[in-house]
Amino acid sequence: MPRFAANLTLLFTEVPMLDRPDWARRTGFDGVEVLFPYDHPVADWERALGDLPLVLINTPPGDWLSGDRGFAARPGDETTFRDGFLHAADYATRLKVPTVHVMAGVARGPQAEAVFTENLAWAAEQAPNLRLTIEPLNPEDMPGYFLNDFDQAARILDDLNHPRIGLQFDIWHAARLHGDAERVWEDHEARVNHVQIAGFPSRNEPGGGGFSLPRLCDAVAGLDQVWIGAEYRPARGTAQGLFWLQALKSRDRLIGD
Repeated sequence: MPRFAANLTLLFTEVPMLDRPDWARRTGFDGVEVLFPYDHPVADWERALGDLPLVLINTPPGDWLSGDRGFAARPGDETTFRDGFLHAADYATRLKVPTVHVMAGVARGPQAEAVFTENLAWAAEQAPNLRLTIEPLNPEDMPGYFLNDFDQAARILDDLNHPRIGLQFDIWHAARLHGDAERVWEDHEARVNHVQIAGFPSRNEPGGGGFSLPRLCDAVAGLDQVWIGAEYRPARGTAQGLFWLQALKSRDRLIGD
């Protein structure tokens, strides 16, 4: 049975961040993920989470308002990336987060790819108890982002050939980048170590985009340690739009019976 994590950066924004884990728990999520937890001390997160797993965080992006989107693929910013990664790894270790998304940043060209690959290998060596994930992002949402193609990500992962570095499969970005998210999944399922879902083409409640959510759930259920993160913008209040979660969990219970 797949496990579902609420992305607290996008969901339950009706309440302050540290109140959101409790809302996620009460509405049926098995865990949570958050893009950037660094505005709150670890101790505050520990109190807010209780026994609810925090399953994914991102490396620090830099100055978001100025256009920073991470540093892992930016030549000349190796020290900035590595300092930020160690900060992320510290949060992850103390909060028992299994997976860290390494943000590539705005960059282009062969040198950027070489830096990205080198930084990923370095990061895996520094954090032997963490899994790392990389995510292709579409240029409409993330202009200039280095990692913007699933085949590009696959080539980098295959070159690294590291058991703890995998692919973050986001239905929204896969559909925006390649049109057929299901085909992207078929091509790259073996590399996936985290999944995120959203509706298409609206990025509201999950559904659409030519990809069957029950089929995706069946596939993820067979993947060890892979979570499904709900990373979307609710069309209404978050709790009022969780019909999709209730339907998938009811289906899984019936299958289990």
